[in-house]
Amino acid sequence: MQTRILQPGEIEALDKTSFPRILLPQVSSLFAERAARLRQLADGNPIADYLQFAAKIVDAQHVAAASVALQPLDTSTIERAQQFSMPLLPAAEHIDPAWHTVLDAMLETLAGNEGLPEPLQPLIASLRELSHEERDEIAQRLLEKEVAARHIGMAPFVMAALQVTYAKRAAALDANAVPYTDPASICPVCASEPVASVLRIGGKANGHRYMHCGTCCTEWHMVRVKCTHCESTEGVRYQGIEGGKDVVTAETCEECGTYRKIVNQEKDPFAEPLADDLASLMLDLLMSENTSFKRSSSNPLLFVAVAEEQSDGNATTLVDPAAE
Repeated sequence: MQTRILQPGEIEALDKTSFPRILLPQVSSLFAERAARLRQLADGNPIADYLQFAAKIVDAQHVAAASVALQPLDTSTIERAQQFSMPLLPAAEHIDPAWHTVLDAMLETLAGNEGLPEPLQPLIASLRELSHEERDEIAQRLLEKEVAARHIGMAPFVMAALQVTYAKRAAALDANAVPYTDPASICPVCASEPVASVLRIGGKANGHRYMHCGTCCTEWHMVRVKCTHCESTEGVRYQGIEGGKDVVTAETCEECGTYRKIVNQEKDPFAEPLADDLASLMLDLLMSENTSFKRSSSNPLLFVAVAEEQSDGNATTLVDPAAE
C-alpha cells in the first residue's frame, strides 16, 4: 500500500469546516465598495475633504481596473515561490509596465472630474508629462518606502495605479497556489506590508482575522491576539477612542513597540480595511501624542495630511476596550 504526504492546501481541502487561508481581491467590486465607504465615513469626519478626494481617486481606480489586462504568472514562478516559502512576485522587484496604462486611464478620469480641487490639475498634468522611466523611478522609491519631498503630491496617484495593477494580478491567481511564507507578516503575493487587519463576517471566513495588503489587496489569515508586525503573542493590547464604536482599534505590541489598526466588521458590516484605516486618522494622532507606539505601516493613499483640532473643544482620549 502506497502512502503520500499531503500538502497544506490538500489537507485544508479535505476539511469541509476549514476557513480560507487566502482571500484574493474581487476587483470588479473592490474599488466601488471602497469609494462608497470613504464617502460614508467622510460625513462629520475632521478630514472629510481628504476622504472625498480619496474617494475620487478610488472611483478612477474602478474605471481603470475594467480596462487593463495582465499576463498570468507562469507555473515555474509559482513552483519556485512555493518551494522556498517566498512571496510570488515581490512588488518592488516586479513592476508591471501595464501600470502606466492604468495611471493614464486614472488621470484621464480625474482630469474630467469637475469636483477635483483646482490646485491638483497642474499636478495631474505633470504626471502625464513624465516619461515612463521617470514614473518607474518614483514607483520604485514608493514601493521601497523612499518618497522624495518633490513627489509627495504625486504619491497617492502613483500608488493607486500600482494598486490596481497588482490587485488585478493577484485576482487572477488560484488561492491554493499562494505559498505559505515566512515571516507571515508580509503579503504572500507581493511581499508588501498590510495596511490593517480585518475581522471578517460571512461565509467560511466569518469570525476570522485577515491581514489586508496595502499594495495588491490580497488578504491572508492570521490568528487573533498576535502582533501583525513581529508575530509575538505577548504584550498585545487594544486601544480605541473613548466613546467610539470600536469599529477601528489600534492593536499595540509591547515586544516591538508598534501598532497596526484592526477593523471589525462585526461592529459594522460595511467596514473596509483601507478606507476605515484612512478615516481613523484621529486615532493615529492620539496614539502619537499619548503613547510611545509607532505605526508599523502606512496607508498607500495617505502621505501628507493636516488635521485640525475639533472646534467643539471637547477632549478626545484613548481607551482600552478590553478594560470596559
